[in-house]
Amino acid sequence: MKKIALAATALAIGTVSASAADMAARYTKAPVAPVAVYNWGGFYIGGHVGGGWTNQEWVNTANTTLFGDLSPGNGFRQRGSGVFGGGHVGYNWQASNFVFGLEGTVSGLDNHGTVLNTVFGAGLDDRFSWRADWMATITGRAGIAVNNNLFYVRGGYAGVNNRLSVVDAVPVTGSGSQTQWHNGWTVGAGWEYGFTPNWIFGLEYNYAAFETKSYQLDGVAAGLYTFDAKPRDIQSAVIRLSYKFGAPVVARY
Repeated sequence: MKKIALAATALAIGTVSASAADMAARYTKAPVAPVAVYNWGGFYIGGHVGGGWTNQEWVNTANTTLFGDLSPGNGFRQRGSGVFGGGHVGYNWQASNFVFGLEGTVSGLDNHGTVLNTVFGAGLDDRFSWRADWMATITGRAGIAVNNNLFYVRGGYAGVNNRLSVVDAVPVTGSGSQTQWHNGWTVGAGWEYGFTPNWIFGLEYNYAAFETKSYQLDGVAAGLYTFDAKPRDIQSAVIRLSYKFGAPVVARY
């Protein structure tokens, strides 16, 4: 009888243990699947196109020529707009949701204008022409990534190639021109969207301001026809498309 009782007890304990094991297995939590996180880090290259606006200013500082019609203190300011586009290259570093980078751009712009001087009457016709035709920047970028969306600001160096010229046909013929490089600074902001691990679409706005330089427009004439001139500012709004090299998706658990 004792043996039978011991056997029955062992059988009962085994049954309860098996049932408990079945219950535990039935309610085991499934493993957490990894969530794909967009990786903004790495080297990229791309192009941008949009519109640009230049605010040009020139003021006479000396006039001892026979053909020049402006005197010191006289000058003009004019705004011109046109197509703005070019290429960019850069590198991003990512730490959690923070993205930092360096970027260089080269852009062509079709911003120009013409002003006819009528200060001394229609017969005295200094015709001034100006053009800002290409621009370069080297900037730092800092932003916040929300998966494959990046919101960022940028700022740094800007430089632009600028030309100013004058032609006078009456009463004395004369002309002159000069092209100079103006250094300055730029700030901007933008949004980018990674629609594949490597391809990135973006929108960006930038503002740039530049130094004043002295332009000699006397040409071959005797005397001086000198101006303090600069692009006071250049603004641009562009669409960007970039290709990012070596961009694996990072898994977050």
